Amino acid sequence: MTQQPTPVDTLIRDVMVVTMNAKREIIKDAAVAITGDRISHVGKSADIVPLVTPKNVVDGRNFVMTPGFVNGHIHITGEPITRGYVPDDSGWHENVWEWLVPLYQNQSAEEEAVSASLAALEMLRTGTTSFMEAGTIRFLEPVAESLTKAGIRGRIGSWAEDRAFDPSEDQTAKTDAAIKAMEQSVASLPGSDMIEVWPLLVGHITATDELWQAASAIARDKGARVSAHMSPATADPDWYLANTGKRPAVHLADIGVLGPEICLTHAVHMDDEEVAILAETGAHVIHCPMSAFKGAYGIGPAGKFPEMHDAGVSIMLGTDGNNNSNTSDLMRAGYLVSAVFKDARRDSSIFPAYDAFTMLTLGGAKGLGMQDMIGSIEVGKKADLVLHDTQRPEWQPLFNPIYQMIWSADGRAVHSVWVDGKCVVENYRSTMIDEQKLYADATQAGLAVTRKAGLPDKQAWPVI
Repeated sequence: MTQQPTPVDTLIRDVMVVTMNAKREIIKDAAVAITGDRISHVGKSADIVPLVTPKNVVDGRNFVMTPGFVNGHIHITGEPITRGYVPDDSGWHENVWEWLVPLYQNQSAEEEAVSASLAALEMLRTGTTSFMEAGTIRFLEPVAESLTKAGIRGRIGSWAEDRAFDPSEDQTAKTDAAIKAMEQSVASLPGSDMIEVWPLLVGHITATDELWQAASAIARDKGARVSAHMSPATADPDWYLANTGKRPAVHLADIGVLGPEICLTHAVHMDDEEVAILAETGAHVIHCPMSAFKGAYGIGPAGKFPEMHDAGVSIMLGTDGNNNSNTSDLMRAGYLVSAVFKDARRDSSIFPAYDAFTMLTLGGAKGLGMQDMIGSIEVGKKADLVLHDTQRPEWQPLFNPIYQMIWSADGRAVHSVWVDGKCVVENYRSTMIDEQKLYADATQAGLAVTRKAGLPDKQAWPVI
C-alpha cells in the first residue's frame, strides 16, 4: 500500500545542511521539514519531498543551512542603546565601574525593554537563535515581554550581588535580601522553552559564598544555570588570594558550588589547577574573545582555553556587551577563537574551524543544558534554523562551508531564521519587529540614558 504524504508546515528543499549530528554530516541537495516547533524530516530532497505535503515551501538553492547559534554571554540592557558611547582607551576598572555601571543604573524599564529588543534583533539577524543573558537586568518583566515579541529564545536574570564593601553595611541583611530577590525573580515569570529566568550573578568579587551557594542550589533544583563574570583581569584572582588564600575556581569548588550548573564568563586569568578543577567538576566556561581583545585582557599570553578544551572543559562563545565588543554577531567570535591561539602559541593546529563552529552550536547548547533541544539539525529537535546566503562574494566559491563561515563570512549573510518553528527573519528583515521604529526608539533611549548618567561625550574629533 502506498504511504500517504505527511502534512508539514514548512519544507526547505535543495539546500546544503550542516547537521551537527553525531556523524557531523553535511548534506548537499537536502530537505528539512518543520512541523509545529520541531524538525520532522531531514535528508536528501529526493528522499524527503515525496514523503511530505507542506503548507509552505522554501527554495534552498544558493543557501547553506546551519543550526541556530547559541550566544553564551550577552548584555542585552545598558549597552546596546549606548553603543559606541564609552571610550575604547579606558582601563578595565574605569570601563566597568565609571562608565558601564552608571549607564545601567540610569535606565528606566522602558529603556531596558527597547535595549533588549535591539539586542534580540541584532542576534537574530546574524544567526543567533538562543542566548544566555549576563545577569544585569533591572526590570525583568518588560524585558521578557520585548524578547517574546522579537521571537528569540533566551535565559535571563536579575542583577544579583550582595557583598558589603562598606564596613557600616549589615552583610547578613544584604545577603538575605539578595537571596530573597533572586528567589522571587526566578519565580516571577512562568518557565517556557522560549524565555526563562535563571539565577544569574554579576560575579567578579561581588557575591558572597552564601549567595553563590543559594544560586547554585536554585539552579540545580530548576535544571538551570548560574553564570558569573570571573577573572577577565587579574583583579579577581588577586582579591580571592588576598581574602580566601585561594584562587577563584579553587575557592568555589571548596564551598561546593562549582559543578555542571556553573558557567564562568571570561575565565582568562586561570592557572593550571583551576583548569583541572573546571574539568573535574564539569563547570562550563564562556569565552568572549571580542571583548577580551578590546579590553586588553591578555587572552593570547594568559588564556588557557586550549588547555581547557584538551582537558574536556565545555566552552561556549559569547559576545558580551556592545560597548565592549561592538557587535552581537557571534560568527565574529568564532573567527577570533580560531585565530588568536594559533598566533599566540605559534601552532596552527589549535582550535580548527570545526572546533570553533562546534562552540557556536552544540557547545553553546551543552553550556545551557539544552543539547537535547537545540544545537543540531536532527529529527525531533527544536526547529531553530538559519539560512546563509551564498550569493555573496565572501561565500564564493564554496568548497568547505565550515571554513567559509569561520574564516570568510559573518552574520551579514544571514537571510532567513526560524526559531521554535516560526520564521522570525525573512529576506534579511525581522518578521516580528518594526525595525525602523525600533531604531528611532533606541536612539531616543540612548540619548536619555547618557544624559541621566551625566557622563561626558569623549569623542576625540569634533562633530560639526
